[in-house]
Amino acid sequence: MSDTPSTDELAGTEQPFVQHLIELRDRLVKATIAVLVAGAALAIYPGPAELYDLLAAPLVAQLPAGATLIATSVISPFLVPLKILLMTAFLLALPVVLYQVWAFVAPGLYSHEKKLVLPLVVSSTLLFMVGVAFCYFFVFGQVFKFIQSFAPKSITAAPDIEAYLGFVISMFIAFGLAFEVPIVVIVLARMNVVTIEKLKDFRSYFIVLAFIIAAIVTPPDVVSQLALAIPMCILYEIGIWAAQLFIKHTQAPDAE
Repeated sequence: MSDTPSTDELAGTEQPFVQHLIELRDRLVKATIAVLVAGAALAIYPGPAELYDLLAAPLVAQLPAGATLIATSVISPFLVPLKILLMTAFLLALPVVLYQVWAFVAPGLYSHEKKLVLPLVVSSTLLFMVGVAFCYFFVFGQVFKFIQSFAPKSITAAPDIEAYLGFVISMFIAFGLAFEVPIVVIVLARMNVVTIEKLKDFRSYFIVLAFIIAAIVTPPDVVSQLALAIPMCILYEIGIWAAQLFIKHTQAPDAE
């Protein structure tokens, strides 16, 4: 008789755990398929080489006439466009990937928690994309123009494609994460780590911190540092304003 409760207890806990694993596997498979489908579509049009040309366009536009990017490794002309293809495919499939994550997590959340998590997931994704777009369409052109203006005429610029890819990815990550400042502010305020008043008092210190971060993560030029620090300061103010609204509309029923 003593064995029966333990057996029932194991049976009662094992089945949901296995079901969660199966659901997690299915969600991962669907997310992977979405990335592969996006990659296959990009491979057909516009193609890996064209994707790299698009990524390199801001730099090529600032190079002297006749100058091009070079490949110092034998396999770089194959691997670098392939990496860009996979990166772009993941970005295109990101809404599907995030939906699969949300569909897996949402059933275990209360209604007020869903009000908290879903807007943060969507807004953080959009802000990251905006940061990347801002870096590509505005910052790159200004930075490359500024750098080329200091290049001696006796030097012919011929950047390596793999080094350029590493530079682009690091800049995309830097600006994408920098644009997440409002999300960090909202989460800290919503979890009662800091109060709104403390965030307002920290404003002047954050301005200094933003310029220090910009000086560390960007190239040693004034243009890119200002292009990163100034939006961070503006987004910090937006985060304080948004945190007040977010706290008001995502409280638990008992807290209300």
